[in-house]
Amino acid sequence: MRSLWARATQITVAVLGPAVLTVVLLPLNVTNARDFVFLYLGLVAVVGVTFGRTSALLGAGASFLLVDYFFVPPIHTFTVSDETDLVNLVVFFGAAGLVGSLGSRRLAIQQRAESMAEALRHANIALEVLNREQAEAAAVAVRLAQTQQQVRSLEETDRLRRELLANVSHELRTPLGSILTGTTALLARPALEPELRARLENLEHEERRLSRLVGDMLDMARIEGHALELRLDDVDLIDAAAAAASRLTAQDPQRAVSVTSEVDDVEVVADWDRLGQILDNLLANADRHAPVNTPIRVVVAAGRRGMAVVHVIDGGPGVPAELREQIFERFVTDTSTVADGAPTGGIGLGLAIVRGLVEAQAGRVWLEDDGGGHFAFCLPLAEPRPESADGRKNVHVDIGERVDEGAQGA
Repeated sequence: MRSLWARATQITVAVLGPAVLTVVLLPLNVTNARDFVFLYLGLVAVVGVTFGRTSALLGAGASFLLVDYFFVPPIHTFTVSDETDLVNLVVFFGAAGLVGSLGSRRLAIQQRAESMAEALRHANIALEVLNREQAEAAAVAVRLAQTQQQVRSLEETDRLRRELLANVSHELRTPLGSILTGTTALLARPALEPELRARLENLEHEERRLSRLVGDMLDMARIEGHALELRLDDVDLIDAAAAAASRLTAQDPQRAVSVTSEVDDVEVVADWDRLGQILDNLLANADRHAPVNTPIRVVVAAGRRGMAVVHVIDGGPGVPAELREQIFERFVTDTSTVADGAPTGGIGLGLAIVRGLVEAQAGRVWLEDDGGGHFAFCLPLAEPRPESADGRKNVHVDIGERVDEGAQGA
């Protein structure tokens, strides 16, 4: 449409230009009208230079006809009376062809130049976009490389830390065992003075606490290194809870611990020793934070999706709101709610070990949102087992199929 409009404009100017010039010259009444031919030639030359050969030829034809009709006798007729008229005709079209050819070439060159300029402008825009995208890509690549380097550095640091923790813990166990053995042997002597016996008993207590700390660090290293060995079997959950309660009562006779069950004969798939460690850590945590002379309740219940749930509830103030999200992380401790007279104990690995051990046995541990000290964990229930020919029950448990169920909660 743009090209057609330009072409129509050129034709209109080529035809109307001579007509306008004729309107201007008619009132002059010049006797030698052929002198006007030079004015028309000039107009044709201007049209040819401006619009090209086609417009120049149209302008030449219109000029010749107008001059012949209005200014060359006999007036108001289209006749060629002598050779001068023929010369005028040749001059008009010759000039129009020559100047129009030059004009057409100039226009072609101009159009090519404009096309090249337009292409160059688009190329510059595309180049700017490409440069900007390359700069952004380079910046992203640099940030990615820096992030990868930081990740590798953090992974290496974490690996070295775990190895150091495991090595130091392993190396500490031997001398601690020797010291504990010697202290126990000395305490077995009946002739010890009371003051020396008290000091040895205190030393034995600290040695056992340090031994538990070393054991916790080793367990944490095994959990993080996915090197935890489990001996899974059908375990009576009520018996395990009762045994853990007895151990806590032996350590703290003043603390009352009750074990109740909402269902009978609850068997779960678990490692007896690791299940006892889970219960011991939760009960020790409750004993540390519950007020003196308040009971600790252990409730065994049936959960959803083939899971059994154990609740450990104390009468303490519960976990502060700012620690609830990370209470199961490593080295997170809550000393603000430690009961009066209770040892602060530990370095914040107990609950992290609980989470690691529970998840390793296809379970989940969480903190109930009831405002108090109420922890709970779930483990997969043991499936019914048919009896074999010798009267024993066959054990068939696929922990992998129960992991997703444990992650769903109880």
